[in-house]
Amino acid sequence: MGTDQVLRGRQREIDVLSGLVREAKAGRSQVLLVTGEAGVGKSALLDALVAGADGCRVTRTAGVESEMELAYAGLHQLCLPFLDHLDRLPAPQREALGTAFGLVSGPAPDKFLIGLAVLNLLADAAGERPVLCVVDDAQWLDLMSARILAFVTRRLAAESVVMVLAVRDGIEHAFTGLTELEVRGLDDSDARALLDSVLPGPIDPRVRDRIVAETRGNPLALLELPRAWTAAELADGLTGGTLTSRLEDGFVRRLEALQPDTRLLLLTAAAEPLGDPTLLWRAAEQLGLGADPAAGAIESGLITFGRQIRFRHPLVRSAAYRTATPQQRLTVHRALADATDPETDPDRRAWHRAQATVAPDEGVAAELERSAQRAQARGGFFAAGMFLERSAALTIDPGLRADRVLAAATAKRSAGALDAALDLLGAAAAGPADAVREAEVLRLRGEIAFDRGHAAEAARTLVVAAKQLDPLDHEQARVAYLEAMSAAIWASGPDTPGILAEAASAAPAPAPSDPPGDLLLQALALRFTHGYAAAATQLVKAVDQARQSGSEAEDVRGWLWLAGNRASGIVAIDVWDLDAALELAARHDRIARDSGALVQLQWALNFRANVVSMTGDLAAATAYVEEERRIAGATGNRVLGIGAMQLAALCGSESEATTLIDAMIREARAQDQGRMTAIATYTSALLNNGLGHYETARDAALQVFEQDVVAYGVLVIGELAEAASRTGDTKLVETALAWLNERVAATPSDWGRGMEARARALLGDDEDAYRASIDHLNRTGLRIESARGELLYGEWLRREGRRQDARAHLRTAHEQLAAMGAEAFAERARRELLATGETVRKRTPETTNDLTAQEAQIAGLARDGLTNPEIAAQLFISPRTVEWHLRKTFSKLGITSRRQLRTAIAR
Repeated sequence: MGTDQVLRGRQREIDVLSGLVREAKAGRSQVLLVTGEAGVGKSALLDALVAGADGCRVTRTAGVESEMELAYAGLHQLCLPFLDHLDRLPAPQREALGTAFGLVSGPAPDKFLIGLAVLNLLADAAGERPVLCVVDDAQWLDLMSARILAFVTRRLAAESVVMVLAVRDGIEHAFTGLTELEVRGLDDSDARALLDSVLPGPIDPRVRDRIVAETRGNPLALLELPRAWTAAELADGLTGGTLTSRLEDGFVRRLEALQPDTRLLLLTAAAEPLGDPTLLWRAAEQLGLGADPAAGAIESGLITFGRQIRFRHPLVRSAAYRTATPQQRLTVHRALADATDPETDPDRRAWHRAQATVAPDEGVAAELERSAQRAQARGGFFAAGMFLERSAALTIDPGLRADRVLAAATAKRSAGALDAALDLLGAAAAGPADAVREAEVLRLRGEIAFDRGHAAEAARTLVVAAKQLDPLDHEQARVAYLEAMSAAIWASGPDTPGILAEAASAAPAPAPSDPPGDLLLQALALRFTHGYAAAATQLVKAVDQARQSGSEAEDVRGWLWLAGNRASGIVAIDVWDLDAALELAARHDRIARDSGALVQLQWALNFRANVVSMTGDLAAATAYVEEERRIAGATGNRVLGIGAMQLAALCGSESEATTLIDAMIREARAQDQGRMTAIATYTSALLNNGLGHYETARDAALQVFEQDVVAYGVLVIGELAEAASRTGDTKLVETALAWLNERVAATPSDWGRGMEARARALLGDDEDAYRASIDHLNRTGLRIESARGELLYGEWLRREGRRQDARAHLRTAHEQLAAMGAEAFAERARRELLATGETVRKRTPETTNDLTAQEAQIAGLARDGLTNPEIAAQLFISPRTVEWHLRKTFSKLGITSRRQLRTAIAR
């Protein structure tokens, strides 16, 4: 792997890198992040890895600081050798990646679909022979390339792909959490030997030792500093700056010794990050540079010309650019713009034109705006924001400049750059008076506040923005009202009294032609202003219309509001309609997957986990929770954790659940997110009822009950009635029963009637009511509640001294709860059975419990008839990874075919 001089003292690193290739040849993908300071030898190790990767197909790219504004630039270069495989991808992935790379036109693709396309493109190429992907200076990749590669690195498993990325210490990057190989300086003996190899003559051993010590064994410093510094300067030592700055200063000295034309050629190469020699020579011709400068550049050893131009080190590029005069930079960028084909690469041409322009120029500004539109169409919102910001700076007309600044802020908010977006809003607001722009600036402030978790501030800001927009742009005003209502739902709580009514009273009057989202908005507004009973009919109608409405691609945004904030889903629970909640949760999941709406998919998985857990399918809920964690880890988004928290409570994991509950309450209170506080407090009631800590459960349930949180009143009322009856609080049970009587009268259902009968039984020791409750709940899919009904009835029978009768119900409760994995409630049933004199052993986990959450999820989908590619698309992994997991699953279950999954894995 490479030469002895370059890789002196690097056997440990070489062994690690060689091992990656061996593993890939054995069918196992590998990912490694190589870290270290500038000049420590990361690039040399990557070169050695590539040189030694016999039998592998190699692709590589490098981040360039000046290219960070160009969306997908690094990713495109990395994928270029495999684009002939593009037609093998599923159509949505093929279209997403083609759009991102500008190969086809289409709607803005989501980064999740692009990431899946890249994953499968690499996996497909690796089907022929292992693929080695090498990314140097990954800290300088453009934002979209970095995000996509971060996603891919966390999804590689069994594709025979090696992904090695190198990042410089001290610079933020997107690849945290990967396995790291830290490259340090050489030890003293190797450092001395390397230094001796480049010294022009003998040197005092003490000076040599001082150089070795002060360079900390950095190979580039040991090789380059003797070439740039005099013997006297070396004898004085290298103090007075960071090692990186001294290295760059050394390169500056070497540049200053070159002829002016040679320096100009190097500046041109430094200003063009693509590394395309054809483009460089065209620009050089524009500048009047002949062959001599190229010969001088090669002779300097600072640059090499081949299929791609490469500098000796990134510090050479920065030194060449930094030391040039402003006029020289303008001249070089103008030449590069003229040399760039406006048809095949209009965005790069626009970028160079912008760098060559100082005074306002509407022609350049308009070209940058068009580049922003293309970037945004490819999903490159950050790049679009940068183009628009530069476009605004070159715009003469003040109104148009303010519009472009607002557009830049909007694009940056979409990219997640919230601070940058806020910084731009001040300039947008400072433009000439314009009512629509002023309202849109306010709306964007509200959206950013919501993104940051400040739901109360967001709700109030969005209401004002919607009112301002109403007479100007009715359609956008209604969207702003929807956003305000959503924010108010999440903000509502004791610390934000009246915020729901405030948002609801501002909502416009309904019209017959209103789409489902608007009708749901009106139903919620009526609920918050006139109460549940007055709104019940409209709430039921809104849920029915949401179920019946289409979810075509053109209505994705509307549907992601309907389900993404769980508007229709939470209302379905609020009106006791489990079937609707399950259907809407599944549809939300599917639409978010199909459209690649990443954050919405996290919310969808949390909501689906919670609803599915009510049916007792805790294995499926666990798979959704784990998938949400993987998505968050792959993209750097925060883990929402609602599903994980409630699942831990249902399973009776006291320590885990308590930790999650406490953390969520702290975070929610800090951000005035009353709904999140209520969700966590309800979960505390659920957990403590299972554990038999009834006073704690009662207090928690009462907090949520008194807030009338949409949907959570339905869920918490059972916890409140049970805990109150166990603590002897008869008045509180009466309050719960009265609430249930009113709700069931307004929206009758087996779910509601079952809970009403339970409260009546708990209040009056009514045996018929216990039986009626179980009968009603058995007619629903609420297996957890049905089993808990058996438990409560059995506990009552035992207290009445009817041990024999009690055993039958307690046994049913124990078997059902244990099979579902609701361990705390199952343990309650076991203790009650023991009290009746029956011997009950603790449950032994079944073989299927040995499956990981992802194995169980894949096995369930395979059991249901999905093919490997279909499973891969649904779970955002490669078909090879699906096959790998299925092989492990078959081995654990002792089966040999997918058909056997039907009996081995319960539905």
